[in-house]
Amino acid sequence: MLKIISKENLATFIVENEIALIPTHAKLSLPIINRMYRKMSAGIRFPAIKVEGRLICDGHHRYLASLLAKFPLERIPGMITSATSGVQWTSVCFEETDWDTSEEINFLNAQDAEYNNIDIAELAVLLQ
Repeated sequence: MLKIISKENLATFIVENEIALIPTHAKLSLPIINRMYRKMSAGIRFPAIKVEGRLICDGHHRYLASLLAKFPLERIPGMITSATSGVQWTSVCFEETDWDTSEEINFLNAQDAEYNNIDIAELAVLLQ
């Protein structure tokens, strides 16, 4: 298991693997993917991603983290607009910037703990 997903790890993974779903976002946050990857690697479950056909409507970070962690993730129907289009994984920009504030991260950790029926302290131990 990788400890940290780097841009290089992602680029290699994308080139070497057939990825079933197509992103509709041109940018993703590497720190968010890393947090989700670490949680999935520790067995933390996440809500389903939303897809229409092969297009990801909601859950880009979750989907990519689940593939990297080899963690099953449910898919449910989503909706896209006529303006929504897919992009190639090889053209997605993986930003080093964390799009979540520390307050948002704490809130998301609390949500994840609740979703998994564990105490927030137990989640913290799993992520060490």
